[in-house]
Amino acid sequence: MSEETKEIGILGQLFRTFFSKHWPVWVGGITLGILNILLFTIKSPWGASGGINNWGENFFRMFGSSTFEGATPINASFYGMLCVVIVIGSFIGALFSKEFAIRIPPKGELVKGFIGGGLMAIGATVGLGCTIGSFFSGIPALSGGAIIFTIGLFVGVIIALKYLMWEMEKFPKISSGKSYIFLAASKKKGNWQKWLGWITLIIFLAIAYIYSGYNPVMAWFVIIGLLMGLICQRSRFCIVKAFRDPFMTGEADGSVGVMAGLVVGLIGFTAIKFFGIGVGDVSIRAREMTWVFPHFWLRGLIGGFVFGLGMTVAGGCAVGTLWRVGEGQVKLWAAALGFLIISPLSKLYIVPAIIGMMPYNMRFKNYLPDYFGYAGAFAIVIGIILIWYVFVKWNEKTGKFSAY
Repeated sequence: MSEETKEIGILGQLFRTFFSKHWPVWVGGITLGILNILLFTIKSPWGASGGINNWGENFFRMFGSSTFEGATPINASFYGMLCVVIVIGSFIGALFSKEFAIRIPPKGELVKGFIGGGLMAIGATVGLGCTIGSFFSGIPALSGGAIIFTIGLFVGVIIALKYLMWEMEKFPKISSGKSYIFLAASKKKGNWQKWLGWITLIIFLAIAYIYSGYNPVMAWFVIIGLLMGLICQRSRFCIVKAFRDPFMTGEADGSVGVMAGLVVGLIGFTAIKFFGIGVGDVSIRAREMTWVFPHFWLRGLIGGFVFGLGMTVAGGCAVGTLWRVGEGQVKLWAAALGFLIISPLSKLYIVPAIIGMMPYNMRFKNYLPDYFGYAGAFAIVIGIILIWYVFVKWNEKTGKFSAY
């Protein structure tokens, strides 16, 4: 044992195990999948776009908009609070690892962040979910619409990636210019970050304790959200990375991490739905249909496509935006701002116009076990994930579909 190891002690060694270096993405995927199952057991699965929409409604209400005066306060909204504490959990993880810094990119990147966030808002409201609600939770929920949404995501990512490559070649000045970094720590300096991390953690654990006295479900949402934010930050878990990297650099780690989370979630969600776990005051059928939205097929396809465009331009999906906000990445602050401003407006004005043009058979709830049984639905989803895995690993080796 080195002298340095002896000096930091046993608890210090444990702290370093978690915060001295980043975790493999698959570790993040598996742990997030487990926490998602826990959320479903307690109430309902993980979602992000609904929480950010809640932020937006409260934003407009704060400025006196009568249209949103009935918005649920953030501290009373399960998903509004979940999104808040995911940001805080990431903030704590960044502080503990001394990785927090205010990173301000060139102006062009800020504009792209805002536009990307706005497109994600439109995609999420049209497609009834984001990369979390309609993909990371929707696929394990055995939703046929989630599969269609995912196809739209893939197409949107590929087209946006081609645009970004064209932009870099033809208009490199858009993303060039001065960038700034403030409050960055170093190995020997910046211990204030760790202290601030502990203070923030204690404050939010106290908030969870207060909730436990009158709203225990919210208390669990706060604790799980903190863990989710920390895990995302430490493992660099981001769904846009899973969709983008195989076609850009050929790397498959991000994709495999997301697949691991999907498989874990699929096992847990299937058990919950099949056995009616946590039915409570609702019927077994209502429990089965949890997170199965009326977006099969065109609504999910359009929503996924627009969301895929937005998250690629912004550089972060719904959850990737949240944890990068906690890390201090200002481009994603702009993306979050675009998301929360546009989401309520899209829900109010854009979505009704689009839905009004669609017949019912292009926007209904498709629950796979209704058509294939639980065994068949489970096998179909596992088969899709396996095909995706084989493709990204083959492409990682051959570089056949990679830009670089």
